Amino acid sequence: MRALLARRPSWNEIAPPVALVGLVLTWGRHPPVVGLVVVAVLLATAVLAAVHHAEVVAHRVGEPFGSLVLAVAVTVIEVALILTLMLGGGKDTSTLARDTVFAAVMITCNGIVGLCLLVGAVRFGTTHFNAEGTGGALATVITLAVVCLVLPNFTTTTIGPEFSGSQLAFAAVASLALYAMFVMTQTVRHRDFFLPVGHGGELLPEDDHAERPSDRRALVSLALLVVSLVAVVGLAKIESDPIEQGVKALGLPQAVVGVVIALLVLLPESIAAVNAARRGRTQISLNLGLGSAMASIGLTIPTIAVASIWLDGPLRLGLDPTHMVLLGLTAVISVLTVVPGRATRLQGGVHLVVLAAYLVLSVQP
Repeated sequence: MRALLARRPSWNEIAPPVALVGLVLTWGRHPPVVGLVVVAVLLATAVLAAVHHAEVVAHRVGEPFGSLVLAVAVTVIEVALILTLMLGGGKDTSTLARDTVFAAVMITCNGIVGLCLLVGAVRFGTTHFNAEGTGGALATVITLAVVCLVLPNFTTTTIGPEFSGSQLAFAAVASLALYAMFVMTQTVRHRDFFLPVGHGGELLPEDDHAERPSDRRALVSLALLVVSLVAVVGLAKIESDPIEQGVKALGLPQAVVGVVIALLVLLPESIAAVNAARRGRTQISLNLGLGSAMASIGLTIPTIAVASIWLDGPLRLGLDPTHMVLLGLTAVISVLTVVPGRATRLQGGVHLVVLAAYLVLSVQP
């Protein structure tokens, strides 16, 4: 304790409690424009602080457990935002869960993966990863996406892109089962499939870019990570109404709200993944990207399914035809990227172009 008091605290230790104080002072109020700007600044610093503390915890527990820390943290934020907006939005938010989850899949599988492959290839020439572990993760993501976001369009028990009650229950249970099986595979049965590999396919030693933190420091970072996540969820809720109003004022589709939410909650994951790619740990980047996509579907959909008991209005999960085409294209190019176990700038660029197409078509369907 004396050591903590003796040294000057860093910004990432100050940011979480300050953001939490800002949340308390603005919760339930309608801040003016200046107040919203301050909230946005606090939100950004809380996100960056969450990245730092999640990386500290991840470095302490090691891979692949560390990748799960960020994936679960991101999902907590995503679920909280979706439920908060759906509880207050009525029928206008019937597609919010679908839009947000699909946006998360596209941003992770094309944005995070593409950017990390590009960054790694620019720095090292060719990026290398374990095709067995990454292929298993990709297969799980594709299965979850098809079951939860495509099949509702083709069922006949209910009219529209919706599941019936029993079908939704099956999708929720199947999602949880797949996610649990993947976590068991990643952390217990085949842990070595998800560790960084070198150019010859050999496992790389534990990342030594920083000294491994002590148990005490890891616990402090874990506590500050929780505080940061609470602040991010609350401050994002305060910013959500202005975001929705801005989307409507600009005449943009309602789906853009889901894109904004996904971009916000995936910022910590994106920064951590790019940092790993810069250090030559492409496998960790892919663990983070595909793990977030998997958690976004495998944990969010079951939670929303349970919450739908109390939600007013329908829960529309089926994608529209344009998005189904983009999902299919993402699946095909992802398989072609993963199979060789290595990638160049070209593969990274292809994924980023698909993400750009998704963003353009979200703004102008």
